Amino acid sequence: MTRFQTVLVTGALGGIGGAIVDHFAAAGATLILSDRDAAALEARVARLAEAGTKAAAAPADLRDAGATRAAIEAAVARTGPVDVVVNNAGGGERGSLASTTAETWAADVELNLNGPYHVVAAVIDGMKERRRGSIVNISSVNGLQALGHPAYSAAKAGLISYTRALAVEYGPFGIRANVICPGTVRTPIWQERVDRKPEIFESLRKWYPLQRVAEPADIAKAVAFLASDELAGFITGAMLPVDGGLTAGNRVMAGELTLEEF
Repeated sequence: MTRFQTVLVTGALGGIGGAIVDHFAAAGATLILSDRDAAALEARVARLAEAGTKAAAAPADLRDAGATRAAIEAAVARTGPVDVVVNNAGGGERGSLASTTAETWAADVELNLNGPYHVVAAVIDGMKERRRGSIVNISSVNGLQALGHPAYSAAKAGLISYTRALAVEYGPFGIRANVICPGTVRTPIWQERVDRKPEIFESLRKWYPLQRVAEPADIAKAVAFLASDELAGFITGAMLPVDGGLTAGNRVMAGELTLEEF
């Protein structure tokens, strides 16, 4: 198993974030956990410490550049410099363009695009000085296709472009930057929709060639691969869909066009 040094994970209390934390902890990494709930973060750090993992909390609202930098710098003082950044925090308003307002548009861009920028800005100088580092940003298939939630989708598309800019500009310093685009992932954030439509995951299954939606561990494993200098040391600027084949093609439409079962 690849061993990592200090890994910063944002959105660490969520379903995907929790799986990412667990995966890196099992790989022997030192962890910096960032999310908005300071008390829950400290409790998570304490549980990790009990299991033998060195960790620190960096509670912050990532939309606030100053608070984000201060929280990360305080955590780094306890753990040592950041080697891997996983920009996992995200979320947004559901709806159409017609129901999007200037305020909801700005809020989604602030969290999903500006937030990762603020996180990277807090650690990039240290990575440049050490001439090494790996950044893994979590975008979405929504950044590749029009699948609803337009403000969120536009921000996630911007995150793909930002990742490529990081790869090009900081590659000469030994810093790699890659982006993952998950499809549907079975996390607690879906619970409201599951409550309204218990069969929602079953109904979504038909769109995925692998005939299932992702589990958080599926995303965590892809993150760890791209973060690893041992396994992915010559990969940078890459966009990796982790979507069960969703963006490879439309199997439902293909079946209707060919009048054959897919």
